[in-house]
Formats: sequence, C-alpha cells, structure tokens
Amino acid sequence: MKWISRILTGVPVLFLAFDGAIKIANIDAVRETSAQLGMSGVSMPALGIVLLACLALFLVKRTAVIGAVLLTAFLGGAVAIHVRAGNPLATHVLVPVYVAALLWAGLYLRDTRVRALVKGA
Repeated sequence: MKWISRILTGVPVLFLAFDGAIKIANIDAVRETSAQLGMSGVSMPALGIVLLACLALFLVKRTAVIGAVLLTAFLGGAVAIHVRAGNPLATHVLVPVYVAALLWAGLYLRDTRVRALVKGA
C-alpha cells in the first residue's frame, strides 16, 4: 500500500510541480495558452506561486489535508476555465479531475486520518 500511495501521489505532484514551474517562468507557450483560455499572461507567475504553495502544503504530512483541499479548489478553477473556453471534455476539461482524484487516492492510502474520516462518514 505504501508504494501504491507513493505512485498515486508522485504522478500528480510531478505534473503540478512542472505546471507551477512553467507558469512562474512565464514561457511563450504559457502566455499563448492562457490567451486562448481568455486569461492574462501577466497573472501566470502568480498562479504558479499559488499552485506551488498549495503543493508544498500537500507534501507536508501535517498540512496534507488542507493542501489537498486547496489543490482541489485550484483544479476546480481549471475545470471551469476549460468549460468556459469550450474545450473537449475528456482531454481538457476532465484532466484536472483526474489529477485531483490521484491526489486524494494517494492521500487516502498514506494518511490514516483521511481513512478514518472516510470510514466514519
């Protein structure tokens, strides 16, 4: 269970770390994509910092749950932006949902407090 939780956590963490880093770097591809989504490229570095801060919270055991909640909210915003832009469902709109599901699955497997909350509900 420990290795499965590491894999389920590691894949989305690497994806989100890369996404946050390229947002902070504000490369041309990020500016172009944000313009296509109706967002200002100027806001991308700030979004990258927020994303990496939430990711840092998620990676610390004591703050992992609040980090997961904040990352879920961040990814929910990504879903809303893709829906508003009229992007394809499976390849754009639902990708943030897949990422959030992997984050929560990994957290469930590695954190007994989360398992206890789910069992108690």
